[in-house]
Amino acid sequence: MGCGHGRVEGAQTGNCVCEVLRDIVDAQNDVIENCCDSSCEQSINDLLGETDPGTGLDTVPVLLYNKCDGKPFKGYGAKRGRIHDIKSSFYFRVKTVDDDCCAVLELLRDPKDQDCVTDPCAQFTGNLENTGICITVDLTCFCHVTCLPAISVFD
Repeated sequence: MGCGHGRVEGAQTGNCVCEVLRDIVDAQNDVIENCCDSSCEQSINDLLGETDPGTGLDTVPVLLYNKCDGKPFKGYGAKRGRIHDIKSSFYFRVKTVDDDCCAVLELLRDPKDQDCVTDPCAQFTGNLENTGICITVDLTCFCHVTCLPAISVFD
C-alpha cells in the first residue's frame, strides 16, 4: 500500500499511514484486553494469533517516514522528572489514533542503543523494550509506514 493507493475500504481519513496505524491500535488493544513473510498485515495477524495462537505478542513496532524527505522519523522525549535525560528512537508502539489522524506513539528502545545514531539499523542491536515515553504526532506528515514483526514488550 503506497500513499494514495490501496486504501482500506470504508476508511474514514483517506490517509494510508493513519489507516494502517489505526488497524494496529485495534489489534494491539484486542490482545492486551482479552503472501509476505513480513508486512503490516502479517504482523497484525501474528499479533492476533491467527497464525500461531497463544504467542504472547502484544506490539507491532513501526517505523515512520517523513513526507517531505522520505527519511525515517526519529522521535524524542523524556521520562517524567528526568528532563535532563532525553531519549530518542526510530521505533514506536502505536497507543492511539484519533479521527483527525493524530497519534500517540510510545518510543521503543533497544536497551543497548545510543541516542546519537542517525540510522534505524544502527540503533537496533537486539530487543526492543517499552519506555513509557510517549509523543503525539500528526500522521498526515508521513508518507509510509514499515511494520516490523510482532513482539512482546510487556511482561
